[in-house]
Amino acid sequence: MLQLRMLPADMVNGRGRVMRVDGNAYEWIAVFLLDHPGVPGGITARWQPTGMPSIALTRRDWDFLFGQLRSTTAVLDYLFRAAEEPAVPLGEEPVHYYELAAADAVAPPGEIDTDLVGEGGVLYSVPRLPQAPAGDDGTRAHLMIRFMLEDIALSPLVGLLTEANRHTVLCDLDRLPVAARTAWGHLLLDMLHDVPRVPAQQAKWRFRRQLDASGTRQLIVGAATRFDDDIRAAFTAFVQLRHHEVTSRTGRAEESSALGILLTPRHDELRPWDTSTVRVHGELDLPEEDLRTYRALWNRTAEDGSPVTQD
Repeated sequence: MLQLRMLPADMVNGRGRVMRVDGNAYEWIAVFLLDHPGVPGGITARWQPTGMPSIALTRRDWDFLFGQLRSTTAVLDYLFRAAEEPAVPLGEEPVHYYELAAADAVAPPGEIDTDLVGEGGVLYSVPRLPQAPAGDDGTRAHLMIRFMLEDIALSPLVGLLTEANRHTVLCDLDRLPVAARTAWGHLLLDMLHDVPRVPAQQAKWRFRRQLDASGTRQLIVGAATRFDDDIRAAFTAFVQLRHHEVTSRTGRAEESSALGILLTPRHDELRPWDTSTVRVHGELDLPEEDLRTYRALWNRTAEDGSPVTQD
């Protein structure tokens, strides 16, 4: 870590792809992982000061966290949180996890200004740490987020995109709370089933949009009847407009971003859908003429039952 802060380096990830890592661009935690079949009970690891959060785990603890959360981002969030607590004996991290999860279950919802997302915004709160393992409802709906992550991870880089850009998109999507993923998965499956049901030459859209508690990160997931240049342009406009609307209200454009992910059904039996992404960050400086066009397209009330809905 210290070397990476002094001099960025090209590193190879698990997929064999090269990404430049600048140690100053990340927050770090020291994790001591003991992989041993016979760890004695009651042993608590002691650390010399490291200048960063530190935590010791057994390999069994590590496997439990990933099995419980099934999200790299959620595991990292847990490790940073647990590192602030008094150390527990090696092998007892699952007990610690459930203690924190029980506290989350009774904690009051946080505050968020729902007006930031416009008319109809609602506060939706889930525990940071779910007591039940991810996907415990007996369906595969929670895997929808995993499938989308894989689509993004395997897609070819186009234009000015880099592996660092891809990594940012994956991280933004993986920030979706674990406890919300099954509900989102069911909704996304319903969207994909619903959007093709329109007459030829028409398009149907459905969206789910989330703004996090800080008011600086939006996740927009949608489905549309098909994918073509017009659909791509319209979806890009939607993401840019929603980002502009929120940052205009918060005044925090430079620290804000919006990630849009669009699913469009396929009918060639090669795969069930295509996944497309749009991410914007900071001040967009959209011309007023473009804003008028985007508002006319997306900020209208459908008087005829027009197939433009937001769930």
